[in-house]
Amino acid sequence: MDQSSPQPIPLLLLLLLSSLLFFIGLGGMGLTDRDEGRNAEAGREMFASGDLVTPTFNGELRVAKPVFVYWLMTASYHVFGVNEFAARFPSALFGVALIVMHYLFLTRLRGPTVGLYGALMLLLNIEILALGRMAITDSVLIFFTTLSLYSFWLGMHESGSGRHWIWGFYVGMALATLTKGPVGFAVPLITALLYLIATRRWHIFWERGAPLAGALLVVILAGPWYTAMFLIHGDAYSSEAKVHTVGRFLAPMEGHGVGWWFYFPVLLLGFYPWSSFLPAGLYRAYISWRAFRTAQSLIQAPSASEASEVSQEELDWFMGFWIVGVFIFFSLSSTRLPHYIGPLFPACAILAASYWTQGLHEPSTKGLRSSIHFLMGIGYLVAIGLASAPALFAKFSGTMVKEFPLATQFDLGPGPYVGAMIVVVAMGLVGYFGLNDEKRGLAFGAAGGALASVFLVAILTVIPGLNRYAIAPPQELAYAAGLNLTPTDQLIAFGTTRPSFAFYARRTVSFIPHNELDRLRTALGKDGRTMILLPEYLQETLPQEAAGFQPILKRYGFLLLSNQPVVAAPQGVAVDSPHPSKALPH
Repeated sequence: MDQSSPQPIPLLLLLLLSSLLFFIGLGGMGLTDRDEGRNAEAGREMFASGDLVTPTFNGELRVAKPVFVYWLMTASYHVFGVNEFAARFPSALFGVALIVMHYLFLTRLRGPTVGLYGALMLLLNIEILALGRMAITDSVLIFFTTLSLYSFWLGMHESGSGRHWIWGFYVGMALATLTKGPVGFAVPLITALLYLIATRRWHIFWERGAPLAGALLVVILAGPWYTAMFLIHGDAYSSEAKVHTVGRFLAPMEGHGVGWWFYFPVLLLGFYPWSSFLPAGLYRAYISWRAFRTAQSLIQAPSASEASEVSQEELDWFMGFWIVGVFIFFSLSSTRLPHYIGPLFPACAILAASYWTQGLHEPSTKGLRSSIHFLMGIGYLVAIGLASAPALFAKFSGTMVKEFPLATQFDLGPGPYVGAMIVVVAMGLVGYFGLNDEKRGLAFGAAGGALASVFLVAILTVIPGLNRYAIAPPQELAYAAGLNLTPTDQLIAFGTTRPSFAFYARRTVSFIPHNELDRLRTALGKDGRTMILLPEYLQETLPQEAAGFQPILKRYGFLLLSNQPVVAAPQGVAVDSPHPSKALPH
């Protein structure tokens, strides 16, 4: 197999661009709920307790996700302190690592041009950028599943010492399983099995892949933690783990049950603008594979020594099996969320880059002009959506007041309009350059530049206001409460169940729904200092037992009440004496 070396300048530019997009303003927004809050707090509790085996959230066993991301967060807290940046740092770091690995792999197989296009396509899409900036497991998961499948390919097709790459197939699978459970080995196995079935190269895998030794390696790497959890927690762990794995697949959880068609628009918009090239790329790969199968039926299957002699199209087949297999797998799951299909995005980037590069060299490439028109059409719809976002937000903000009390008083600012203008101009340039055989390469820069620009506009203009008025206010109150409470005191979150409160308060929180007043009365009967964090509009619904609680702090529709005076407050936060007649600061 021909190999190309990476180019230092493109590699450096990719490193700088990916670092900018993943790390800029990474800690500038409060943790979003629910997943970021839960994960960051579980990592914080592991950091505080020193127990590197048992993840907990709010003092209770947390088995929704395995332990690896919490290990990464714990290490990050040691370096950067306990804050939003540290919680998100592992995701951003593995996001950058994914882009670099992707470039090195694709350059090795297809040369620096396809490698650069493929790396930029993987970077410049909403899904990968978003996942790399959130304190969740998916960015790390995608890195390890991608490492696993890239290693599988190299181990199957390289000669000499290159066949040792196959061990990366098992290592990546094991670490992905430690990151997000069974999906960590399901994605690589589904893809590899489809490829082996379609190409009938089982004998090559048996010779090169050492499946028995590989399975043992997966068990050695991933097994000890799972074994420890079974031994320590028994049925408490096994039953809950079953709910969050098999149960999540068989039945919708947490209201995330949508139609089987859900991932079609998610892939279209999440991988936009490059999703426009996927239908044609997949079709081209399918036609090539069918021709291979026809020829294969007439000749003897290649030996292991001939495995490195593969056609240029075979990598595209592999990516097609990866996309289709993973897409169907997650579509069959009853619980569906947009980020679940993230592991197929590296394959999408390779297939789209391969098709796009062919179109640059062969203007008559079938379907190329239609793909460009499709890209433009979706782009104009996106622009309309961005321009309509402020009006739609204003219209439906009234339905959000229970979660965000000041939703009706907040606007998105000029950011959506700026983003819409960028997209409109970019689509005009895409059409002008993309439909011109001599200038087509410039269309890529217009589409990719627009995506990066809109993303930065959102980070710099929309996110700060959203954070100030909707995300940060109750978190500031939770932090203030934590400064004033000892381990024997209690913090009650009434009528709001944001997991991030535990992270900011640095303690366990009693989450009590607004309709469980008896439970609230019981909690208020306990001795010692008690604080209540609640939306301001719920203050009048508090029972008589809360009559002695006075407002201490107020933040944009949220209140912090206490039965004793505040003795400490965050830097820069004014504190009122507990007297209800006083005007409270925002």
